[in-house]
Amino acid sequence: MRITFVLLFLIQVSSGFAQEKNTWQWLEPADTFNNKRFKLLTIGGAAAYAATSVGLYSIWYKNYDLGPFHFFNDKFGNNDEWEKVDKAGHVVTAYAESYLAFKGMRWAGVKHKPAVWIGAGVGTILQGTIEVMDGFSAGWGFSKMDVLANTIGVATFTTQELLWKEQRMMIKVSNTRPNYPTTLIPGNKGGPPLNVRQIAHGLYGDNYLEAFVKDYNGMTVWASINPASFLKLSENSRFPRWLNVAVGFGADGVYGAYGNVYTNANDSYSLTNIPREKEYYLSFDVDLRRIRTRSPLLRTIFQGLSFVKIPGPTLEMSSIGKPKFHFFYW
Repeated sequence: MRITFVLLFLIQVSSGFAQEKNTWQWLEPADTFNNKRFKLLTIGGAAAYAATSVGLYSIWYKNYDLGPFHFFNDKFGNNDEWEKVDKAGHVVTAYAESYLAFKGMRWAGVKHKPAVWIGAGVGTILQGTIEVMDGFSAGWGFSKMDVLANTIGVATFTTQELLWKEQRMMIKVSNTRPNYPTTLIPGNKGGPPLNVRQIAHGLYGDNYLEAFVKDYNGMTVWASINPASFLKLSENSRFPRWLNVAVGFGADGVYGAYGNVYTNANDSYSLTNIPREKEYYLSFDVDLRRIRTRSPLLRTIFQGLSFVKIPGPTLEMSSIGKPKFHFFYW
């Protein structure tokens, strides 16, 4: 609900920002190639790449030994790793990286088609770096399925730009961390019991930022489609150009990669009585990029938030349960 109020506030004050357009004029894409902007993006991108690599190591890799490069077999099947939510995460990440790099190049005045291919290259390189790091980690390995998911994300961006010169379908993400129960789970080797919440935090992290990218029980990945972009609407049409229809994918009851057995340094814990399930969603969404405003600042803010699904009425269908309706779901 707070997000909705923030959006309404931003729309309300957009006219005020528009009066200060010159202040934020530098946020507008350059008409011709701007060497200063290009250098800024190149240097800034390299710094962000280094910082992200360090951050990923801190979150994912520091607790695992390094070893020789090896492959990891996580092919799709009946016993899916993390119920395929991790693969959906790869899709949205590669898509967002490609799109943002493209928009950066357009801001620097790079022509459309070269900017598209630069964006695709950036998304491929950034995700490829992660796959190589996985390949040297004893905790993971180089995954062909991850590469496939990355390619789908990059291709979703690239195909739309080359075909329509716009993104009519955005790949988005949302994450509402479940309220994990405090039911005690005994240790299989006689160690001290842990409750389900402690196990979930041990798997997915304690703070929200870490959980946003790691907690597969709260993550939903969406394909958000803009109907207006496929329709030939007149200028006087009242059909909302910002209205999207979104289909989502997520999971619940996931407390391990392939099965619900959690292991720490002291013991292992079986949560096999908790069923793992895939979840599918149908919802309305808002394409923030299509909200009309004369403010370069607001357009930039809306672009940055465009990968986050806006909460709304949602129909949920589970692989093991009955359909549910949520009046307000994120």
